[in-house]
Amino acid sequence: MKLFATQEIGSLPKATPETMDRWASGLGAAAPEESLAERRSRFNLAFLRRAGLDIVYDGEAHRIEMSEHAYRSIRGAEFVGHVRSFDNKYFRKAAIRDRPSLLGPYHHDEFAFVRRTAGLPTEALKVPVTGPYTLAEWAYNDYYLAREPGRYRRVGRESAQRELVLALAREVLRPTLADLVGQGARLIQIDEPALGTHPEETALAVEGFEESVRGLDAEFSIHICYSDYEKMIPAIFEARSCREWAWEFANREAPGHDPYRLLELFREHGDTRRIGLGVLDVHRDEVESVATVADRIARASRYLGDPSRIRVNPDCGLRTRSWEVIWGKLTHMVEGAELARRAQVG
Repeated sequence: MKLFATQEIGSLPKATPETMDRWASGLGAAAPEESLAERRSRFNLAFLRRAGLDIVYDGEAHRIEMSEHAYRSIRGAEFVGHVRSFDNKYFRKAAIRDRPSLLGPYHHDEFAFVRRTAGLPTEALKVPVTGPYTLAEWAYNDYYLAREPGRYRRVGRESAQRELVLALAREVLRPTLADLVGQGARLIQIDEPALGTHPEETALAVEGFEESVRGLDAEFSIHICYSDYEKMIPAIFEARSCREWAWEFANREAPGHDPYRLLELFREHGDTRRIGLGVLDVHRDEVESVATVADRIARASRYLGDPSRIRVNPDCGLRTRSWEVIWGKLTHMVEGAELARRAQVG
């Protein structure tokens, strides 16, 4: 893979048929028999490829929401109502009422469609999968709490939560990931957004990650967004099976504060893994200039000390932005990466 390869890192908006028709020129036409989700998947893949990204997926077009999608395939989970996640976005929250087990690999058909439609080698497809810590944290842990004698004390709640995280890792995540690997998936991103609000539980999230990927032959990354990463270091580095840290940086940039300086800690701790570098603030409509993107990559390269370890991505998914803003941000990201690449080799 080339220096400063660009990649997708999260979800895109659920495009309406009118939006897809409006952007249809050069993005390809859907087959008549395709569902709306499949048409969105095809559209997102073409959109990302036309923007110039090197590593893509389909913006999670087949998924309702990152935790609800998984819980629909988990025996022992029961939906109990809607919870507000941000703005006017809601998701259905589940309660774990029995020992969780997998009804069936819930990314099987999705990956099969993406692989068939993208026309790319699997090394250019990065599958995002919600991790066991986030699935546990975003559900009610009724089953394991009821079994815990000390459930009204902190130590009891922590014990019950660990049981749920590890059960989800073994019984749900590992067979789901094994199915993806069996289909040829090479790049798999484990998303743990819930860890951002509980950095003190980094060791538990790491344990769940390792249990999920045990024995599987693929390149795994961990994506954590909107977090105080310093509070997770060095515990997060114990995730030995992780090959890339996909983290956000751009939204933290402010006068007098350079968020990319965090990368110096990787050198201090001797961590030599790859960085999925966030260079686009996904919460603002302002489109970063090509020069800004290139400057962020250059600064990160200096702090990290090894430019070859950097892949370039938005901070997180771009699903809250308009398609016009997304296009501007991604194309500038690609051009900024090329500018930074030329500066390195020149």
